[in-house]
Amino acid sequence: MKEGPNIAYIAALIGDPARANMLTALMSGKALTVSELAHEAGVTLQTASAHLSKLQEAELLLPRKQGRHKYFSLNGPEVARVLEGLMGLAAGAGYLRKRTGPKDHKLRKARVCYNHLAGDMGTQMFDSLMEQGHLGLEQERLFLTESGAAFVEGFGIDLKSLQVKSSPLCLECLDWSERRSHLAGSLGRALMSQFEALSWAKRDAKTRVVTFTPIGTTRFEQMFRRL
Repeated sequence: MKEGPNIAYIAALIGDPARANMLTALMSGKALTVSELAHEAGVTLQTASAHLSKLQEAELLLPRKQGRHKYFSLNGPEVARVLEGLMGLAAGAGYLRKRTGPKDHKLRKARVCYNHLAGDMGTQMFDSLMEQGHLGLEQERLFLTESGAAFVEGFGIDLKSLQVKSSPLCLECLDWSERRSHLAGSLGRALMSQFEALSWAKRDAKTRVVTFTPIGTTRFEQMFRRL
């Protein structure tokens, strides 16, 4: 018998179309109810509950109870990164679930990947931070430089509070539509939150699309200019 992680088990769970649709819906970072996830998957409540139990057993989902409702969310950013990577593989191989159109264009431009910015604007931000010397890469480890720390704090982010957290500060996440890196980790999450706090950007409540205001777009381009 072979030893090591049983990737076939996890792959089989994700590979079911109904469960894949549920997991994709949770990439918005929002917690959803069983009925909402059943609607996303196109299955009955009973079937959805069975699927969710399997995903919860495998620790891919985190359940929360509030009042009469039970909510589910992805069990952390590691699960989100795996899903984003699989989306990239599927898109690269031409396995797309729908024709391109206006919504697809908006998703490709800017969307939320669990809790951070992805899409064209996400990869632009990552590339700009690297080119400006605010992010560095050493032995495949991404880190914030001294100039990056000054840049982040100048943008109104409390860097010290991020550094004491157990979650990594900077992580690369492979963008499914751009097939290049965007910024994840607690810093990626903090930047996305700051864009929203400044009213530069707003998440669509029903999709993963992030829409930047005209002023937000201008400020973003100034901060994360393409060199």
